[in-house]
Amino acid sequence: MDKFKVYTKTGDKGTTGLIGGTRVPKFHLRLEAYGTVDELNSYIGLIRSHQIEKQTRQVLYVIQNKLFLIGSRLATDEEKSDLKQKLNLSEEDISLLENEMDRMDKKLPELNNFVLPGGSQLNGFCHVARTVCRRAERRANQLSVEIDINPLLLKYLNRLSDYLFVLSRKVLLDIGAPEIKWEPDL
Repeated sequence: MDKFKVYTKTGDKGTTGLIGGTRVPKFHLRLEAYGTVDELNSYIGLIRSHQIEKQTRQVLYVIQNKLFLIGSRLATDEEKSDLKQKLNLSEEDISLLENEMDRMDKKLPELNNFVLPGGSQLNGFCHVARTVCRRAERRANQLSVEIDINPLLLKYLNRLSDYLFVLSRKVLLDIGAPEIKWEPDL
């Protein structure tokens, strides 16, 4: 049996295949949605590769797996594949994010100002992931006008961006670095 090749040459003319076989232009909104989820997953992998507490590393691994499922769902032509039914996303997944935010927030000082990204490289990566997550959420919401999308998928992305914000604050606390407060009068 021949080894699977990464390159297929099927996209050389500006189209790509959805799960189910339908071909669409590479600029299609569906590709924007799942491509942004893929980008987000890459940033979370970057965050996870840093020195962070074990529990957070494990939660980020779970998040990455959920994002892979979300990307797969967004890449699936629901008229030609039954993968839509296999999206393993539940309220418990959202609760995990909320519980982790609550756990981290107990250790954080009260937030009385907007904060700027920065203070450490890891904080910056958390903020980049947060903004990419917001874009993924916007693209998925936009796509939901055209196709049926599980509302839990949209809710998960919304909650994940909140989680990433709290994580950005927590990583600064863990290294003893101050948050950078936004000063509108500068």
